[in-house]
Amino acid sequence: MLVLVVDSATPAVTAALAEVSDDAVVVRSQRRAVDARAHGELLAPAVEAVLAEAGARPRDLTAIVAGLGPGPFTGLRVGLVTAASIGQTLDVPTYGVCSLDALGLLDGKVLVATDARRREVYWAVYEDGTRLTEPAVDLPATVAGRAAELGVAVAIGEGAHKYAEVLGVAARDEPLYPPAAALAALAADRVRAKAPGERLTPLYLRRPDAVAQSVRKPVLP
Repeated sequence: MLVLVVDSATPAVTAALAEVSDDAVVVRSQRRAVDARAHGELLAPAVEAVLAEAGARPRDLTAIVAGLGPGPFTGLRVGLVTAASIGQTLDVPTYGVCSLDALGLLDGKVLVATDARRREVYWAVYEDGTRLTEPAVDLPATVAGRAAELGVAVAIGEGAHKYAEVLGVAARDEPLYPPAAALAALAADRVRAKAPGERLTPLYLRRPDAVAQSVRKPVLP
């Protein structure tokens, strides 16, 4: 079963094609570009590129897997709208995966932290791939206290590197961003079971930077 994987919850814009079989998940092609200001410009060409590289056509797709975040409003929305649109157009199911879960799919106990801007991080703690805390957005100093309480000694993700001194734990070099293979693996059981498609609900965790005014200002004649 051929699955399109997309994630735009971080500055990395990711698209990949994964083959999901009864006992394995294999990434056949993938593209990743890191640019926090160009999610909209980069994702569609990346999807076209991975299809072309694998010699596949859109109608060959069995399902769409999308990273749900948490992530900044604009970039995350690009990935989810793209995934939902492709799924609807092709009449194939869409499955969502927490983007932090893809980074936390590792052995041992690890703090996953991605950059949330505003000097904050999106974070969660995992043990052997199982999430121990709910995704949250906090100041690095707050996260450091929680990590210490939970006995975490290793961190991963872009936020872990950016705020390594404050977090007070060793930051692993890779991966910095959610791996396509892990996103596909986390949705593989649903793909194999041909589960009903899901509404792709983003994990924003906070309000967007731009909000509509709640009160209209009077206009002077």
